Amino acid sequence: MSSGTLGSGFIITPDGYILTGAQVIAGASQVRVKLNDRREFKASVVGIDPPSDIALLKIDAHGLPTVRIGAPSDAEVGQWVVSIGSPYGFENTATAGIISSKGRLVPDETYAPLIQTDLTLDAGDSGGPLFDLNGDVIGIEAPVHLSFQGLSFAIPIDFAMRVEHQLQLHGRVEHGRLGLSVQEVTAPLARSFGMAKPVGALISSVDENGPSAKSGLRVGDVILQLNGVTINDSTQLPMAVAHLRPGSVVRVEFWRDHGSHEASVMLGAMQGYSLVSDVPAQTTVGQIGLTLRSLASEAVRKAGVSSGVRVERSIGPAALSVI
Repeated sequence: MSSGTLGSGFIITPDGYILTGAQVIAGASQVRVKLNDRREFKASVVGIDPPSDIALLKIDAHGLPTVRIGAPSDAEVGQWVVSIGSPYGFENTATAGIISSKGRLVPDETYAPLIQTDLTLDAGDSGGPLFDLNGDVIGIEAPVHLSFQGLSFAIPIDFAMRVEHQLQLHGRVEHGRLGLSVQEVTAPLARSFGMAKPVGALISSVDENGPSAKSGLRVGDVILQLNGVTINDSTQLPMAVAHLRPGSVVRVEFWRDHGSHEASVMLGAMQGYSLVSDVPAQTTVGQIGLTLRSLASEAVRKAGVSSGVRVERSIGPAALSVI
């Protein structure tokens, strides 16, 4: 695939629909697709969704061979996978490796929990397919990030196909927005909150003008359910919110002051390339990224803890997701 830069993609329908990465074609005035049989086509851009890093192209062709869509949920850590791309323009280059982790959130990249592998990928591999050993596509290769050298990530294909469906129908995707950042609930935090076990997504910062703030949610609350669906960890919430339409009202169950509460939140719209909060998303290398304040004796009593500090703001490594 050529757009002034190099990238990869794969055909999902016999009549020429092609999935690739949004960053592969970002800013391109013309996109050309080169097939394995050496035919080249000018491609039209059906739609681009920068927050998920998914783009859908269309070429004027018929009877094309297509990939088989697999099930990322069936993949296991340690399982062998194969990626096929065009590193530095070397077409049809296969790279093998294993799945290192599933459900990995990468700050400022995409709201989707990613498949992490130990594949060696380079410029030109982005947008290419990640295959399991049955030959089914289970992911789309995400751009190689300089901050994570030696690691590779792929967008789960089931997630990508939901985005593709919206792009094909409407040419764009609307994503809901809560206007807050969340992070993992660790076992020590769960104990300090009076929770039976570490579940949910801990709110680490709130956009003061966003939907959640208007509904009374605040830093330190732990989101337990969204529309009746249990949030087991912080990786679930961003994708669940992003797949809802702006303007829809969601029911949020959250933990505060040693008890569960409910709030109704009317979702806003995800803004541009950002994962959506007006809370700055920055990374300070070598720092955890927390702004802390000591607790007065009265605050300690109300929190039901013997000691500790209050999280005033969380950015960088401490802020895992912005939604």
